[in-house]
Amino acid sequence: MQPRSFVFRRQPLTIFLALIGFALVVWSPPFGAPASAGAAEDPAKGSTPNSEKLSPTERMKTAHLKAAHEDAERFQQTRKTPPPLPGLHDYKAILHAHAEDSAHTGGTRPEMLADAKRAGVQVIMLTDHLRPPRDFMDSWRGLHDGVLFIPGSEAKGFLVYPSSSIMDRIEQPRRELVASVTASNGLIFLSHIEERKDHPMDGLTGLEIYNRHFDAKKDMAGLIAIAMKLLDPKQLAELQENLRMYPDELLAAQVTYQEEYINKWDAESQARRLTGVAANDCHHNQVMVVKMVDEDTVLVGTNVDQDKDMRRMTADSRPSIRELTKGHKAGDVLARADFDPYFRSFRDCATHILAPELTESAIRAALLQGHAFVSHDWMCDATGFSFLLLGSMSKESGGEQKVLRTLMGNEVKFAEGQKFLARFPMTCKVRLLRNGKVITDLESDKLDEAVQSPGVYRIEGWLKLDGENRPWIYSNPIYVR
Repeated sequence: MQPRSFVFRRQPLTIFLALIGFALVVWSPPFGAPASAGAAEDPAKGSTPNSEKLSPTERMKTAHLKAAHEDAERFQQTRKTPPPLPGLHDYKAILHAHAEDSAHTGGTRPEMLADAKRAGVQVIMLTDHLRPPRDFMDSWRGLHDGVLFIPGSEAKGFLVYPSSSIMDRIEQPRRELVASVTASNGLIFLSHIEERKDHPMDGLTGLEIYNRHFDAKKDMAGLIAIAMKLLDPKQLAELQENLRMYPDELLAAQVTYQEEYINKWDAESQARRLTGVAANDCHHNQVMVVKMVDEDTVLVGTNVDQDKDMRRMTADSRPSIRELTKGHKAGDVLARADFDPYFRSFRDCATHILAPELTESAIRAALLQGHAFVSHDWMCDATGFSFLLLGSMSKESGGEQKVLRTLMGNEVKFAEGQKFLARFPMTCKVRLLRNGKVITDLESDKLDEAVQSPGVYRIEGWLKLDGENRPWIYSNPIYVR
Protein backbone atom coordinates (compact mmCIF):
# COMPACT_ATOMS: atom_id res chain seq x y z
CA MET A 1 0.00 0.00 0.00
CA GLN A 2 1.26 3.48 -0.82
CA PRO A 3 2.02 5.80 2.11
CA ARG A 4 -0.75 8.22 2.90
CA SER A 5 1.31 11.30 2.06
CA PHE A 6 1.96 9.94 -1.44
CA VAL A 7 -1.72 9.31 -2.09
CA PHE A 8 -2.64 12.69 -0.68
CA ARG A 9 -0.25 14.47 -3.01
CA ARG A 10 -1.30 12.53 -6.08
CA GLN A 11 -5.01 13.05 -5.31
CA PRO A 12 -5.11 16.68 -4.12
CA LEU A 13 -8.87 17.00 -4.57
CA THR A 14 -9.91 14.34 -2.08
CA ILE A 15 -8.99 16.57 0.83
CA PHE A 16 -11.28 19.29 -0.51
CA LEU A 17 -14.24 16.94 -0.72
CA ALA A 18 -13.53 15.46 2.70
CA LEU A 19 -13.43 18.92 4.23
CA ILE A 20 -16.79 19.78 2.74
CA GLY A 21 -18.27 16.88 4.65
CA PHE A 22 -16.46 17.97 7.79
CA ALA A 23 -17.72 21.52 7.37
CA LEU A 24 -21.30 20.43 6.96
CA VAL A 25 -21.24 18.19 9.99
CA VAL A 26 -19.29 20.44 12.35
CA TRP A 27 -20.13 23.96 11.21
CA SER A 28 -23.76 23.63 10.18
CA PRO A 29 -26.29 25.76 12.08
CA PRO A 30 -26.61 26.25 14.97
CA PHE A 31 -22.84 25.87 15.16
CA GLY A 32 -20.45 28.51 13.89
CA ALA A 33 -16.84 28.44 12.81
CA PRO A 34 -14.62 28.10 15.86
CA ALA A 35 -12.48 31.10 16.64
CA SER A 36 -9.31 29.07 16.20
CA ALA A 37 -10.14 28.23 12.58
CA GLY A 38 -9.00 31.62 11.34
CA ALA A 39 -6.06 32.05 13.69
CA ALA A 40 -2.65 32.48 12.16
CA GLU A 41 0.07 30.01 13.03
CA ASP A 42 2.90 31.61 14.99
CA PRO A 43 6.21 31.35 13.14
CA ALA A 44 9.42 30.75 15.01
CA LYS A 45 10.38 33.88 16.90
CA GLY A 46 12.46 36.22 14.77
CA SER A 47 12.25 34.03 11.68
CA THR A 48 10.03 36.36 9.65
CA PRO A 49 9.18 40.08 9.74
CA ASN A 50 5.46 39.36 10.17
CA SER A 51 4.41 41.21 13.30
CA GLU A 52 0.89 41.67 11.89
CA LYS A 53 0.40 38.36 10.15
CA LEU A 54 -3.07 37.47 8.88
CA SER A 55 -4.31 33.91 8.45
CA PRO A 56 -5.29 32.70 4.95
CA THR A 57 -8.97 32.76 6.02
CA GLU A 58 -8.68 36.38 7.14
CA ARG A 59 -6.95 37.31 3.88
CA MET A 60 -9.93 35.86 1.95
CA LYS A 61 -12.31 38.43 3.43
CA THR A 62 -13.39 41.03 0.89
CA ALA A 63 -11.93 44.03 2.75
CA HIS A 64 -8.49 42.39 2.98
CA LEU A 65 -8.59 41.21 -0.65
CA LYS A 66 -9.41 44.74 -1.77
CA ALA A 67 -6.66 46.32 0.33
CA ALA A 68 -4.05 43.83 -0.89
CA HIS A 69 -5.17 44.36 -4.50
CA GLU A 70 -4.83 48.13 -4.24
CA ASP A 71 -1.32 47.82 -2.81
CA ALA A 72 -0.27 45.32 -5.50
CA GLU A 73 -1.60 47.59 -8.24
CA ARG A 74 0.37 50.49 -6.80
CA PHE A 75 3.53 48.39 -6.71
CA GLN A 76 3.13 47.30 -10.33
CA GLN A 77 2.60 50.89 -11.44
CA THR A 78 5.58 52.35 -9.57
CA ARG A 79 8.18 49.59 -10.06
CA LYS A 80 11.30 50.33 -12.08
CA THR A 81 13.27 47.56 -13.78
CA PRO A 82 16.96 47.77 -12.79
CA PRO A 83 19.53 47.66 -15.63
CA PRO A 84 20.17 44.10 -16.85
CA LEU A 85 23.37 42.31 -15.95
CA PRO A 86 25.81 42.33 -18.89
CA GLY A 87 25.39 39.33 -21.14
CA LEU A 88 22.41 37.89 -19.22
CA HIS A 89 18.63 37.86 -19.66
CA ASP A 90 16.07 37.40 -16.90
CA TYR A 91 13.83 34.54 -18.09
CA LYS A 92 10.69 33.86 -16.11
CA ALA A 93 10.33 30.09 -15.68
CA ILE A 94 7.79 27.66 -14.25
CA LEU A 95 9.06 24.43 -12.69
CA HIS A 96 6.86 21.62 -11.39
CA ALA A 97 4.12 22.01 -14.00
CA HIS A 98 1.48 19.45 -14.98
CA ALA A 99 -0.59 19.14 -18.18
CA GLU A 100 -2.30 16.11 -19.74
CA ASP A 101 -0.44 13.78 -17.39
CA SER A 102 -3.03 12.24 -15.04
CA ALA A 103 -6.73 11.89 -14.28
CA HIS A 104 -6.49 14.71 -11.72
CA THR A 105 -4.84 17.19 -14.10
CA GLY A 106 -7.35 19.48 -15.78
CA GLY A 107 -5.12 21.54 -18.09
CA THR A 108 -3.57 20.95 -21.51
CA ARG A 109 -0.24 21.94 -23.03
CA PRO A 110 -1.84 24.31 -25.60
CA GLU A 111 -3.69 25.98 -22.71
CA MET A 112 -0.42 26.19 -20.79
CA LEU A 113 1.34 27.78 -23.76
CA ALA A 114 -1.35 30.42 -24.25
CA ASP A 115 -1.30 31.35 -20.55
CA ALA A 116 2.51 31.41 -20.46
CA LYS A 117 2.53 34.04 -23.19
CA ARG A 118 -0.13 36.01 -21.36
CA ALA A 119 1.86 35.89 -18.10
CA GLY A 120 5.21 36.73 -19.69
CA VAL A 121 6.65 33.27 -18.96
CA GLN A 122 9.46 32.20 -21.30
CA VAL A 123 10.31 28.74 -19.90
CA ILE A 124 8.10 25.85 -18.77
CA MET A 125 9.79 22.81 -17.24
CA LEU A 126 7.17 20.08 -17.27
CA THR A 127 6.93 17.44 -14.55
CA ASP A 128 4.63 14.74 -15.82
CA HIS A 129 3.49 12.23 -13.24
CA LEU A 130 5.36 8.99 -13.75
CA ARG A 131 3.15 6.56 -15.70
CA PRO A 132 5.19 3.62 -17.06
CA PRO A 133 5.52 2.50 -19.74
CA ARG A 134 4.85 6.00 -21.08
CA ASP A 135 8.11 7.93 -21.35
CA PHE A 136 7.78 11.44 -19.90
CA MET A 137 10.51 12.65 -22.26
CA ASP A 138 8.10 12.08 -25.16
CA SER A 139 6.49 15.47 -24.68
CA TRP A 140 6.84 19.04 -25.87
CA ARG A 141 10.50 19.99 -26.13
CA GLY A 142 12.09 23.13 -27.52
CA LEU A 143 10.53 26.43 -28.53
CA HIS A 144 6.77 26.57 -29.05
CA ASP A 145 5.64 29.98 -30.22
CA GLY A 146 8.45 31.66 -28.28
CA VAL A 147 8.10 29.61 -25.07
CA LEU A 148 10.80 27.04 -24.27
CA PHE A 149 9.49 23.68 -23.03
CA ILE A 150 11.74 21.20 -21.23
CA PRO A 151 10.26 17.77 -20.43
CA GLY A 152 10.65 16.13 -17.03
CA SER A 153 8.81 14.20 -14.35
CA GLU A 154 7.71 14.34 -10.74
CA ALA A 155 9.04 10.96 -9.73
CA LYS A 156 10.41 9.17 -6.67
CA GLY A 157 10.20 12.36 -4.57
CA PHE A 158 12.11 14.49 -7.08
CA LEU A 159 11.64 16.82 -10.01
CA VAL A 160 13.79 15.12 -12.65
CA TYR A 161 14.98 16.68 -15.91
CA PRO A 162 17.35 14.21 -17.59
CA SER A 163 18.84 15.11 -20.95
CA SER A 164 17.47 11.91 -22.49
CA SER A 165 15.22 8.98 -21.59
CA ILE A 166 15.96 7.12 -18.34
CA MET A 167 12.87 4.89 -18.31
CA ASP A 168 15.04 1.77 -18.33
CA ARG A 169 16.72 3.03 -15.12
CA ILE A 170 13.80 4.69 -13.31
CA GLU A 171 13.60 1.93 -10.69
CA GLN A 172 17.27 2.14 -9.77
CA PRO A 173 18.26 2.74 -6.12
CA ARG A 174 18.42 6.40 -5.15
CA ARG A 175 22.15 6.95 -5.63
CA GLU A 176 22.20 5.30 -9.06
CA LEU A 177 19.00 7.11 -10.11
CA VAL A 178 20.51 10.47 -9.21
CA ALA A 179 23.57 9.67 -11.29
CA SER A 180 21.42 8.61 -14.25
CA VAL A 181 19.37 11.81 -14.12
CA THR A 182 22.31 14.18 -13.73
CA ALA A 183 24.43 12.71 -16.51
CA SER A 184 25.03 15.18 -19.36
CA ASN A 185 23.71 18.27 -17.50
CA GLY A 186 20.57 16.60 -16.22
CA LEU A 187 18.85 18.28 -13.27
CA ILE A 188 17.25 16.82 -10.13
CA PHE A 189 15.52 18.75 -7.33
CA LEU A 190 14.15 17.40 -4.05
CA SER A 191 10.38 17.92 -4.05
CA HIS A 192 7.71 18.23 -1.33
CA ILE A 193 10.20 18.83 1.47
CA GLU A 194 7.49 18.50 4.14
CA GLU A 195 7.34 14.79 3.33
CA ARG A 196 11.10 14.18 3.42
CA LYS A 197 12.78 16.74 5.70
CA ASP A 198 15.75 14.46 6.43
CA HIS A 199 16.36 13.31 2.87
CA PRO A 200 20.08 13.34 1.92
CA MET A 201 21.10 16.00 -0.61
CA ASP A 202 24.29 14.50 -1.99
CA GLY A 203 24.36 14.56 -5.78
CA LEU A 204 21.23 16.70 -6.16
CA THR A 205 21.06 19.92 -8.16
CA GLY A 206 18.92 21.58 -5.52
CA LEU A 207 15.49 21.61 -3.94
CA GLU A 208 12.16 23.35 -3.88
CA ILE A 209 12.27 26.34 -1.51
CA TYR A 210 8.60 27.12 -2.06
CA ASN A 211 5.77 24.76 -3.03
CA ARG A 212 2.31 26.13 -3.78
CA HIS A 213 0.55 22.86 -3.03
CA PHE A 214 2.07 22.64 0.44
CA ASP A 215 0.37 25.92 1.37
CA ALA A 216 -2.97 24.52 0.18
CA LYS A 217 -2.47 21.25 2.07
CA LYS A 218 -1.96 22.91 5.43
CA ASP A 219 -4.79 25.48 5.12
CA MET A 220 -7.72 23.41 6.37
CA ALA A 221 -9.61 26.46 7.63
CA GLY A 222 -9.40 28.19 4.25
CA LEU A 223 -10.59 25.12 2.35
CA ILE A 224 -13.52 24.71 4.73
CA ALA A 225 -14.43 28.38 4.33
CA ILE A 226 -14.55 27.97 0.54
CA ALA A 227 -16.57 24.75 0.83
CA MET A 228 -19.19 26.45 2.95
CA LYS A 229 -19.50 29.38 0.54
CA LEU A 230 -20.21 27.09 -2.42
CA LEU A 231 -23.44 25.87 -0.86
CA ASP A 232 -24.91 29.19 0.23
CA PRO A 233 -26.27 31.47 -2.53
CA LYS A 234 -25.33 34.73 -0.82
CA GLN A 235 -21.85 33.59 0.16
CA LEU A 236 -21.38 32.03 -3.28
CA ALA A 237 -22.21 35.34 -4.95
CA GLU A 238 -19.64 37.08 -2.76
CA LEU A 239 -17.01 34.42 -3.55
CA GLN A 240 -17.60 34.69 -7.29
CA GLU A 241 -17.41 38.48 -7.17
CA ASN A 242 -14.15 38.33 -5.20
CA LEU A 243 -12.78 35.84 -7.71
CA ARG A 244 -13.67 38.26 -10.51
CA MET A 245 -12.28 41.36 -8.80
CA TYR A 246 -9.34 39.94 -6.85
CA PRO A 247 -8.28 36.64 -8.48
CA ASP A 248 -4.55 36.87 -7.69
CA GLU A 249 -5.15 37.91 -4.12
CA LEU A 250 -7.62 35.08 -3.51
CA LEU A 251 -5.26 32.39 -4.82
CA ALA A 252 -2.32 33.94 -2.95
CA ALA A 253 -4.21 34.14 0.34
CA GLN A 254 -2.66 30.81 1.29
CA VAL A 255 0.93 31.79 0.46
CA THR A 256 3.28 31.60 3.44
CA TYR A 257 6.98 31.71 4.22
CA GLN A 258 7.61 27.97 4.19
CA GLU A 259 10.10 27.51 7.01
CA GLU A 260 10.21 23.73 6.59
CA TYR A 261 11.66 24.28 3.11
CA ILE A 262 13.83 27.31 3.91
CA ASN A 263 15.37 25.76 7.02
CA LYS A 264 16.47 22.64 5.14
CA TRP A 265 17.92 24.77 2.34
CA ASP A 266 19.88 26.96 4.77
CA ALA A 267 21.20 23.96 6.69
CA GLU A 268 22.15 21.81 3.68
CA SER A 269 23.77 24.67 1.73
CA GLN A 270 26.46 24.95 4.40
CA ALA A 271 28.00 21.78 3.00
CA ARG A 272 27.20 22.03 -0.72
CA ARG A 273 25.86 24.36 -3.39
CA LEU A 274 22.12 23.82 -3.86
CA THR A 275 19.90 25.69 -6.30
CA GLY A 276 16.59 26.80 -4.79
CA VAL A 277 13.56 26.81 -7.12
CA ALA A 278 9.82 27.47 -6.86
CA ALA A 279 7.41 24.57 -7.25
CA ASN A 280 4.38 26.00 -8.99
CA ASP A 281 2.68 22.57 -8.96
CA CYS A 282 -0.02 23.82 -11.34
CA HIS A 283 -2.64 21.37 -12.67
CA HIS A 284 -5.62 23.63 -13.44
CA ASN A 285 -7.77 21.28 -11.40
CA GLN A 286 -9.13 23.66 -8.78
CA VAL A 287 -12.30 24.55 -10.68
CA MET A 288 -14.97 23.99 -8.05
CA VAL A 289 -18.34 22.75 -9.34
CA VAL A 290 -21.77 22.32 -7.75
CA LYS A 291 -24.23 20.20 -9.78
CA MET A 292 -27.95 19.64 -9.07
CA VAL A 293 -29.35 16.16 -8.44
CA ASP A 294 -32.79 17.20 -7.18
CA GLU A 295 -34.23 20.11 -5.21
CA ASP A 296 -32.73 18.80 -1.97
CA THR A 297 -29.48 17.30 -3.26
CA VAL A 298 -26.35 18.51 -5.04
CA LEU A 299 -22.99 17.08 -6.05
CA VAL A 300 -19.83 19.00 -5.16
CA GLY A 301 -16.49 18.41 -6.83
CA THR A 302 -14.09 19.80 -9.40
CA ASN A 303 -13.56 19.96 -13.14
CA VAL A 304 -11.65 16.67 -13.11
CA ASP A 305 -14.25 14.66 -11.16
CA GLN A 306 -16.86 12.38 -12.65
CA ASP A 307 -20.29 12.51 -11.04
CA LYS A 308 -19.69 9.23 -9.22
CA ASP A 309 -16.61 10.72 -7.56
CA MET A 310 -18.27 13.95 -6.42
CA ARG A 311 -19.51 14.54 -2.89
CA ARG A 312 -23.30 14.26 -2.44
CA MET A 313 -24.74 16.97 -0.17
CA THR A 314 -28.34 17.35 1.01
CA ALA A 315 -30.49 20.09 2.46
CA ASP A 316 -30.70 18.11 5.69
CA SER A 317 -27.15 19.16 6.49
CA ARG A 318 -27.12 22.47 4.58
CA PRO A 319 -30.64 24.01 4.26
CA SER A 320 -29.37 26.73 1.89
CA ILE A 321 -29.12 24.05 -0.82
CA ARG A 322 -32.87 24.40 -1.45
CA GLU A 323 -32.39 28.07 -2.27
CA LEU A 324 -29.47 27.18 -4.53
CA THR A 325 -31.49 24.62 -6.53
CA LYS A 326 -34.66 26.71 -6.82
CA GLY A 327 -35.65 27.22 -10.47
CA HIS A 328 -33.13 24.67 -11.77
CA LYS A 329 -33.37 21.09 -13.02
CA ALA A 330 -31.40 17.93 -12.45
CA GLY A 331 -27.98 18.01 -14.11
CA ASP A 332 -27.66 21.81 -14.05
CA VAL A 333 -24.34 23.23 -12.94
CA LEU A 334 -25.36 25.60 -10.14
CA ALA A 335 -21.91 27.04 -9.42
CA ARG A 336 -18.49 27.07 -11.01
CA ALA A 337 -15.46 28.83 -9.49
CA ASP A 338 -12.10 28.62 -11.28
CA PHE A 339 -9.32 29.29 -8.79
CA ASP A 340 -6.21 28.16 -10.66
CA PRO A 341 -6.05 28.81 -14.42
CA TYR A 342 -2.44 28.47 -15.52
CA PHE A 343 -2.11 32.22 -16.03
CA ARG A 344 -2.97 32.89 -12.39
CA SER A 345 -0.78 30.07 -11.10
CA PHE A 346 2.17 31.38 -13.12
CA ARG A 347 1.79 34.82 -11.52
CA ASP A 348 1.53 33.28 -8.07
CA CYS A 349 5.11 31.97 -8.01
CA ALA A 350 7.93 31.62 -10.52
CA THR A 351 11.65 30.98 -10.85
CA HIS A 352 13.60 33.69 -12.67
CA ILE A 353 16.61 32.24 -14.50
CA LEU A 354 19.58 34.40 -15.52
CA ALA A 355 20.96 33.00 -18.77
CA PRO A 356 22.66 34.34 -21.91
CA GLU A 357 20.06 32.93 -24.30
CA LEU A 358 16.72 31.13 -24.43
CA THR A 359 17.98 27.62 -25.20
CA GLU A 360 17.65 24.40 -23.25
CA SER A 361 21.41 24.11 -22.75
CA ALA A 362 21.68 27.68 -21.42
CA ILE A 363 18.74 27.22 -19.04
CA ARG A 364 20.15 23.93 -17.74
CA ALA A 365 23.58 25.49 -17.21
CA ALA A 366 22.11 28.48 -15.34
CA LEU A 367 20.12 26.25 -12.97
CA LEU A 368 23.16 24.05 -12.35
CA GLN A 369 25.07 27.18 -11.33
CA GLY A 370 22.25 28.60 -9.21
CA HIS A 371 21.87 31.69 -11.39
CA ALA A 372 18.22 32.07 -10.44
CA PHE A 373 15.83 33.51 -7.89
CA VAL A 374 12.27 32.79 -6.76
CA SER A 375 9.50 35.38 -6.66
CA HIS A 376 5.79 35.95 -6.16
CA ASP A 377 5.20 38.18 -9.18
CA TRP A 378 1.48 38.77 -8.56
CA MET A 379 2.47 41.42 -6.01
CA CYS A 380 5.10 43.07 -8.20
CA ASP A 381 7.05 41.79 -11.20
CA ALA A 382 10.52 40.96 -9.85
CA THR A 383 12.20 41.03 -13.28
CA GLY A 384 15.54 42.82 -13.04
CA PHE A 385 16.38 41.87 -9.45
CA SER A 386 20.07 41.09 -8.97
CA PHE A 387 22.38 39.98 -6.16
CA LEU A 388 26.14 40.15 -6.72
CA LEU A 389 29.42 40.09 -4.88
CA LEU A 390 31.94 42.60 -6.18
CA GLY A 391 35.57 41.67 -5.54
CA SER A 392 38.92 43.36 -5.59
CA MET A 393 40.20 44.92 -8.76
CA SER A 394 42.25 42.70 -11.03
CA LYS A 395 44.51 43.69 -13.91
CA GLU A 396 43.78 42.33 -17.36
CA SER A 397 46.50 41.57 -19.88
CA GLY A 398 46.15 45.03 -21.40
CA GLY A 399 46.82 46.69 -18.06
CA GLU A 400 43.23 47.79 -17.41
CA GLN A 401 41.70 47.04 -14.04
CA LYS A 402 38.50 45.00 -13.76
CA VAL A 403 36.11 44.43 -10.85
CA LEU A 404 35.56 40.73 -10.17
CA ARG A 405 31.83 39.93 -10.18
CA THR A 406 30.26 36.87 -8.54
CA LEU A 407 26.65 35.99 -9.38
CA MET A 408 24.18 34.40 -7.00
CA GLY A 409 24.75 30.66 -7.01
CA ASN A 410 28.52 30.99 -7.41
CA GLU A 411 31.34 30.35 -4.94
CA VAL A 412 34.20 32.75 -4.16
CA LYS A 413 37.12 32.85 -1.75
CA PHE A 414 36.83 35.45 1.01
CA ALA A 415 39.09 38.48 0.58
CA GLU A 416 39.37 42.02 1.84
CA GLY A 417 37.49 44.68 -0.11
CA GLN A 418 34.56 42.51 -1.16
CA LYS A 419 31.00 43.83 -1.00
CA PHE A 420 27.48 42.69 -1.74
CA LEU A 421 25.37 44.62 -4.22
CA ALA A 422 21.63 43.97 -4.65
CA ARG A 423 19.07 45.85 -6.72
CA PHE A 424 15.26 45.54 -6.47
CA PRO A 425 12.54 46.89 -8.81
CA MET A 426 11.10 48.87 -5.88
CA THR A 427 11.63 49.68 -2.22
CA CYS A 428 10.94 46.72 0.03
CA LYS A 429 12.05 45.16 3.29
CA VAL A 430 15.50 43.80 2.46
CA ARG A 431 16.91 40.96 4.56
CA LEU A 432 20.50 39.77 4.10
CA LEU A 433 21.07 36.36 5.70
CA ARG A 434 24.34 34.62 6.54
CA ASN A 435 24.12 30.89 7.24
CA GLY A 436 20.34 31.25 7.66
CA LYS A 437 20.51 34.13 10.16
CA VAL A 438 19.46 37.71 9.39
CA ILE A 439 22.44 40.08 9.61
CA THR A 440 20.98 43.12 7.85
CA ASP A 441 17.38 44.35 7.77
CA LEU A 442 16.44 47.60 6.04
CA GLU A 443 13.83 49.32 3.86
CA SER A 444 15.35 50.13 0.46
CA ASP A 445 15.48 49.26 -3.23
CA LYS A 446 19.14 48.33 -2.96
CA LEU A 447 21.79 46.88 -0.70
CA ASP A 448 25.46 47.83 -0.70
CA GLU A 449 27.34 46.15 2.14
CA ALA A 450 30.87 44.98 2.84
CA VAL A 451 31.52 41.27 3.26
CA GLN A 452 32.77 40.78 6.81
CA SER A 453 33.51 37.04 6.90
CA PRO A 454 33.07 33.76 5.04
CA GLY A 455 29.60 32.25 4.97
CA VAL A 456 26.62 31.33 2.80
CA TYR A 457 24.78 34.55 1.99
CA ARG A 458 21.37 35.01 0.45
CA ILE A 459 18.91 37.87 0.31
CA GLU A 460 15.13 38.24 0.60
CA GLY A 461 12.73 41.02 -0.35
CA TRP A 462 9.40 41.48 1.45
CA LEU A 463 6.51 43.75 0.45
CA LYS A 464 3.88 45.18 2.76
CA LEU A 465 0.32 44.55 1.54
CA ASP A 466 -2.69 45.44 3.62
CA GLY A 467 -0.36 46.28 6.53
CA GLU A 468 1.26 42.83 6.41
CA ASN A 469 4.80 41.95 5.34
CA ARG A 470 4.69 39.17 2.75
CA PRO A 471 7.61 37.34 1.08
CA TRP A 472 8.37 38.54 -2.44
CA ILE A 473 11.89 37.56 -3.59
CA TYR A 474 14.31 34.80 -2.53
CA SER A 475 17.79 34.92 -4.06
CA ASN A 476 20.02 31.91 -4.43
CA PRO A 477 23.09 32.07 -2.19
CA ILE A 478 26.57 33.41 -2.82
CA TYR A 479 29.01 31.01 -1.19
CA VAL A 480 31.93 32.89 0.42
CA ARG A 481 34.47 30.27 1.54
